[in-house]
Formats: sequence, structure tokens, C-alpha cells
Amino acid sequence: LRDVSPLDYYRRISIGTVGTAMPAFEGRLPAEDRWAAALYASILRLPAPRGEVPPTLRAFATTGTMSDDQALAALGVPDDRRQPEALGRLAAVRGFQSDHAGAATAQVFAQVRARIDSAFALARTGDPAASARAFDAYMTFEQVERGVRAKNPGLAAELETAFASLRTRAAGGAATAELDGLRGRLAAGLERAERVLGDRTSPYNLFVQSFIIMLREGLEAILIVGALMTFLVKMGASRRRRDIHIGVGAAIGASLATAVALETIFVLTPAHREALEGATMMVATAVLFYVSYWLLSKMEVVKWNHFVKSKVQDALNSGSALALVAAAFLAVYREGFETVLFYKALFVAGDSVGTMPVVVGMLAGAVVLVVVYLAINRFGVRLPLKPFFAVTSAFLYYMAFVFAGQGIAELQEGGLVSTTILQWAPRIPALGIYPTVESLGAQGLLMLLAAVALLWNFVVEPRRPRAAGSTVEVERMRRHRVASSVVPAEPPPR
Repeated sequence: LRDVSPLDYYRRISIGTVGTAMPAFEGRLPAEDRWAAALYASILRLPAPRGEVPPTLRAFATTGTMSDDQALAALGVPDDRRQPEALGRLAAVRGFQSDHAGAATAQVFAQVRARIDSAFALARTGDPAASARAFDAYMTFEQVERGVRAKNPGLAAELETAFASLRTRAAGGAATAELDGLRGRLAAGLERAERVLGDRTSPYNLFVQSFIIMLREGLEAILIVGALMTFLVKMGASRRRRDIHIGVGAAIGASLATAVALETIFVLTPAHREALEGATMMVATAVLFYVSYWLLSKMEVVKWNHFVKSKVQDALNSGSALALVAAAFLAVYREGFETVLFYKALFVAGDSVGTMPVVVGMLAGAVVLVVVYLAINRFGVRLPLKPFFAVTSAFLYYMAFVFAGQGIAELQEGGLVSTTILQWAPRIPALGIYPTVESLGAQGLLMLLAAVALLWNFVVEPRRPRAAGSTVEVERMRRHRVASSVVPAEPPPR
């Protein structure tokens, strides 16, 4: 049995042995139990584990296909491999595998993809071994199949059907076009399965994003309310500040109601959860990009402030308390709506690690906001707003980039967007980068828009006033020359 691997044991347990009393357990035991039995059989005759397991032999996707002799060779043990020391080290490797055999790792998916590629290469040449290689790919996938089925039963069933088709068509001399289509289905399904099991957002990253959102949105709301109050004082209408307070309170209440309504929609429509999550993240992407551009564009800030102040001025002129309340409500609810949307997208992105990092970041941001508010109002501290908003604008764009990739991935999970795999593309879940045409296309568009926005704000826009001024000066000089060249008419005789 020294030339038998855990995968060989698993295969025999799954399909049985023809002509013997060994039945097939594929339909009787779940994959996890069959792997447990296979690993138990592989360590049954070994002594107690000894020594440390090298990092290169800790991935079950690699060692699960190794026979005992191959594993011992990888360990670099002496030629006499029956010594207790050598077998003890082998037992350590097998025992380590038994703790991690069911883990959904990138190595498992890499092994599955490698075996699928090999099966298709053999099938194109008509090699009968293609079917066996396809079966090996499926056996490797079954290490993670139960986890996929627990989170997305439809996807697991879809992949099982695709693997069965691969085994059948690889042995049946299928046409190249049919094989290519089947390969595309498997590649798309495996990409989705790896996202389901393997992608985990960093808790620290979630905390930082949550903290920045609360700090930026809260500070902007404080500045807007402060500007409204200052404007009232300058207009000699200090007594109307109560109306501003009412509008701010109403905006906070409306923001909370928006959060409840958004969450209620998710709770009442669980069948469309992936689609809703994807749509939420794509809307958040658009708003994040707009806000990051809005903060960079001084002209847009001026326009917004002018709009708010004009509403306040109109309210003061009309003498209507309701109009002033509405102006304050509009100014603050805009920030509240953005905050609700961004946090919902963050909770969706952090679903795999829980809500704690987002909540802690939110609370930390709120504490800092209180400190900033007291520093401004009690001690007259002036904040370096331009650097602050420049840095947070860049961070918001980063979040928009990540949400764009993750949003497309969620829409693909919901079946609303197709999945077209790019074999050469990288896979970096922390940045929302996935090897699909759709997600990379959305992120590429976002990068293009960012380049256009930066070019407009820092190259085109700064030159426009000078160009306009030059035009005015040229026109003034032209008129002067024309006036100088005209001979004044003689006055009429008296």
C-alpha cells in the first residue's frame, strides 16, 4: 500500500470495486465522511506522528495525491523508509492533512483547474485517459464540494452536472466547440465557488473603511450645519437657529428610517439576496466615485454651498419656518443617505468575517467626531480641511474600485451578470479583482473615469479662468485699437 495515495482510497470508497464485496459509497456517504475514511485508512498502519510538517507539505491539494513513497521522498528521508522515524514523519504529514482536508483553499481549486486542463488536452487528442483525468478533477473538487453546497446548493449541483458531462464527453469524442463550451462552464462555476468559500475580507481593512466613512461623512455634516448657523448669524437671523436644529433632527431620523427600510427589503426578499447585494454595492460604487470627485472639484463644492445658502436665503425671505427646516434637512440628509448606503455595502462585503470590525470602526469614528466637534466649537481649533478631504477622496475612490469588483461578483452569483473567465488575469479578492471580463471591465471603466476627472480638475479646469481672462484682454485691446484708428468727425458748423 505504499504506492497508494489518500485520493486513491477516496476513489475506491466512492465508486467501489467491481467483482468484490466493496460497494460504492458515493450515494451513501457525504464527501466529508468519505475523505475522513480515506485519511483514516492512510494512517491506520503508521506509528505516532513525529516532527514538524514542512510548509510545502501542508496543503492537502498537493499531498492528498501523493503515495507514501512520494511523500517520504518529499520529506527527504533516508532510503530505508521503514524506519520508525521516517514513518513517524509520514504520520505527521497525514495527520496534518486530516485536520485540513476539508479546508477551502486556493491550492485545492488550483489542483482542480490543473486536472481539468489536462483532461481537456487529452480529450482533444482523443486519448481515452481523458475521462479518468476528469474523474480525478471531480474527486479533488469534492474536498470542497460540501462547503459549496452548504452556501450555494444550486452552484454545487451545477458544477456536479458539468463534471459529469466532462467525464462523459471526454470519453465520447466530443467536438472541440462542445469541449470549449463545457470548459467555460466549469471555469465560471469554479470561480464562483472559490469566491463563496475562499474570499474573506480583512477585518482590519473593514475597520479602517468603516472608521473613514463615519469620520468623513460626519465631519462634512458638522461643517455644513456650522456653515448654515454662521450664515444665519451673518444675516441677523440668529433666532431662527431652532429651525436648523429641527431640520437636522429630522434628517437624522430619516437616515435611520432609510437604514431600516433598506434592511427590511433584504430580509423580505431572501431569494434575491445576491442580486440586492450586488445592486447595493454598484450603487455605492457610483456614489463613492461621485463623492470622491465632488470633494476634489472646488467648483462643485462652491455650487453645493451656493445651493444650500440660496435655499436658506429663500427661506428667510419667505419667513417660512418650514422652508428653513427643509433646507437644513436637505443638507444633512444627503450625508445621512450616503452613510447608510456605504455601511450597507460594507456589511455585505464583510459578511464572511462578521459585523464586529464594521461596528467597532463606526463607534471609533463617532468618538473622534465628538472630539473634533468639541475642539472646533469649544477651543476654536482650525482643521486642515484641504489635506483631509484630499486623502479621504483617494480612500473613497479605493473603496469604489473594490466595491465595483465585488458588486459584479454578487450580481454574477445572482445570475444577473454572465461570468466570462480570463485565464491570464490575476485574482486579488482584497482589491475586488477577479479574473472575469465583467468585473475587470467595470473596474477599468472606473479607472478611466478617474483619469478623466483628475485631468479635468488639475489640468483643464485651472487653465479655463486664465484662458477666459486672456480672451477678455485681447478683446479689450482690439476695441482700443479700433477706437484709436477712427478719425473723429468734424463738429457741425454753428
